[in-house]
Amino acid sequence: MNTQTTSALSTIRAILKFPLIRIPLLGGILFVGMGISNGFMETYKDSTPTALGLVLLVVAMALAIYWAFVRFVENRPVSELSLSGLGDEFGPGLLLGFGLYSACILILVLLGYCRIEGLNPWTLMLPMVPMAISSAFLEELIHRGVLFRVTEEYLGSWIALIATSAFFGARHLGNPDATVTGAVFIAIEAGVLLAAAYMLTRRLWLSIGFHMSWNFTQAAIFSGTVSGIEMPPGLVKAVIEGPELLTGGKFGVEASIVAFLLCTATGVILLWRALRAGRVCPPMWSNRG
Repeated sequence: MNTQTTSALSTIRAILKFPLIRIPLLGGILFVGMGISNGFMETYKDSTPTALGLVLLVVAMALAIYWAFVRFVENRPVSELSLSGLGDEFGPGLLLGFGLYSACILILVLLGYCRIEGLNPWTLMLPMVPMAISSAFLEELIHRGVLFRVTEEYLGSWIALIATSAFFGARHLGNPDATVTGAVFIAIEAGVLLAAAYMLTRRLWLSIGFHMSWNFTQAAIFSGTVSGIEMPPGLVKAVIEGPELLTGGKFGVEASIVAFLLCTATGVILLWRALRAGRVCPPMWSNRG
């Protein structure tokens, strides 16, 4: 490779690495992938194996595109997808998502705003598997892998946290039965918790595990609405009725004050641990030491 070609490639790489190019380019490609995945799930909603296979294919392609962009355009190891943290972080993320949502349901039961009327066949949980995988991997690649990471690189952790949490909440306003309260709550409780999970580990596995488990537990196990999107019945016949502030109303339990307090408190704990571990990044104009 001659000097002229090397110089041209370096120039192209520098342009693509610029944040106002990198975010819409890589984020846009992944967003299109999310739309394709959603289309497959809608088209093959009556054939779970087909939907699952196509979703896994889209997720694999999204991971490959993300890896290739980071490796060859950003010219660095793809540490946020390092397999060394998969075992230690993905599993705890799954447990955390299940535990927090189950705690929300338990509190609503104790308050008298949720009643359990029995169980449905366990097979009703299976159609929710593609949804949980698709939303967890693709949304985390977009929101934490691209938006948060690139913004943090230039503006620091705190500005990135505020900006990406606001965007995460605002994006849910486009969902059916979305409410402003629900969008604000999800921006804070989920935006903070998921970003803090990435800040603490500097990998995406903990946030992916939590995101997947929360959505699966919400829809497949407790038959809940996911961010304003009505889902088919799941395993548990859970009927939630009561004040919207406590139950989340049509948006789902994640728009309730119960989920807001539990998830935000968990996010603050993760933020505190990240701060203690020295994993909060200053903006590029400050002295990074």
